[in-house]
Parts: sequence; structure tokens; C-alpha cells
Amino acid sequence: MSAVPRSQKPAGRFRRMMDRLSSSQEDLESEELREDTATAGCTRIGDCHDRQIVTVTGTLRTVTLRPRAGVPALEAELFDGSAALDVVWLGRRSIVGIEPGRKLIASGRISMSRGRRVLFNPKYELRPLGRE
Repeated sequence: MSAVPRSQKPAGRFRRMMDRLSSSQEDLESEELREDTATAGCTRIGDCHDRQIVTVTGTLRTVTLRPRAGVPALEAELFDGSAALDVVWLGRRSIVGIEPGRKLIASGRISMSRGRRVLFNPKYELRPLGRE
């Protein structure tokens, strides 16, 4: 076996077709999200560090209402194919358009909470539904 990983080898049409056929749906979706991140010029969530100001993009996996210190907080998990981060809007019970499966771009300062990346009250832009 060669020392060069498969992803770095030049791939022919047949190899790419076989890779797509043998990949799981989750792997294909993650790859598509990573490509969207690069196309949009955003930072990959997996590359974000504590206290860094970033612009990230991805798909909302979950959206929940979870009070923090007695104040309502809308919390969503954003996934970009490399990692996930929590997006939290303090003082909000709901936001129109913030729902599972929706793509968005969010900007703000990353903080770490219980070992997870979190964006509190980010600036955000909802991406159009369906194909762009």
C-alpha cells in the first residue's frame, strides 16, 4: 500500500464514482457542507479557537428552547461537515426561519462552554431553501 492517503491521490472518473457509491449518505452530506464552507469563504468550525472572531456556515441540526439563568434562550447546533458548534440567542423563544435543516451563515466571537464551541447572539444570514 502506498504512503499517500487516498484523498490526496489523483482520482480518475471510475475511482470517484466508486468512492461516491461506497460512501454513506452522512459522509456525502459532510463533504458537500465542507465544499459550501470553502465556496462561501467561511472558517471551518473545526478550525475555530476560543475567543476568535469568525464567520461560519453550515446546516442547523437541532433547535431547542433551553433557559439559561432563568432567561429564555434559543439554542441551535450548526454543523459544517468538519465539526459542530452551538449558536445561542439569549432572550429569544423563537426566531422565524431558525429550524432544523436550514442553512445559515453566522458571525461572532467563539467561546468555549463545557468543551463545546458556542456563538452567543451572532449576526446571521439565512441561506435560501433548496438549491442555490
